[in-house]
Amino acid sequence: MPPQPLSRVLVLEAAIRVADGGGVEAITMRRVAQELGVEAMSLYHHVPNKEAILDGVVDMVFAAIELPGAEGDDWRDAIRTRAVSARAVLSRHSWALGLMDSRRDPGPATLRHHDAVLGVLREAGFTLPMAAHAVSLIDSYVYGFVLQEANVPMATRDDVEEVAGGILQQLPEKELPYLTEMIRDHALRPGYDYTSEFGYGLDLILDALEARRSAPRSGEFG
Repeated sequence: MPPQPLSRVLVLEAAIRVADGGGVEAITMRRVAQELGVEAMSLYHHVPNKEAILDGVVDMVFAAIELPGAEGDDWRDAIRTRAVSARAVLSRHSWALGLMDSRRDPGPATLRHHDAVLGVLREAGFTLPMAAHAVSLIDSYVYGFVLQEANVPMATRDDVEEVAGGILQQLPEKELPYLTEMIRDHALRPGYDYTSEFGYGLDLILDALEARRSAPRSGEFG
């Protein structure tokens, strides 16, 4: 079978693989070309420069995130679906966290994504300022959780027992009673799963936004 002709999509997919393996700083025209098995100059027929690649990979990441539900769905269910999907996608491509909202030339998938999220909130009765607050709050939570999750050295139950158990052995219980209690009676209990904290925190945010949405409006930013 002859090799697939080079295209912009193939270049961007290769750039994502490069970033998945070495972070966003690994994305260079030369490295992406190596990933594709071609000369770097051949990329310029499809992308003008590295900045265009960065714009493109961000748009592909946004395209992979599930859009909020259809009109008529409960806004919390719709936004929860989108947040859960965003967490899953960004967990696979955590290098994208620093790029998601930094590009000056957002692509069509990025713009469509933001419009869909704002549409759910506005159709649910959020004022324009409150919709802006909600997007900022939810995205900060999702991005922050993904970043923290990527750096916590406890991906499995065995990791938890090894890391938390090791810390517990060194803790002076009388000097640090509350931390000792948290590790011994919570983190090391059967069934504990740090990843479940995401849903708990997200529901708290959505409940608080619902309470604010339903409250009497008092001022432009309320």
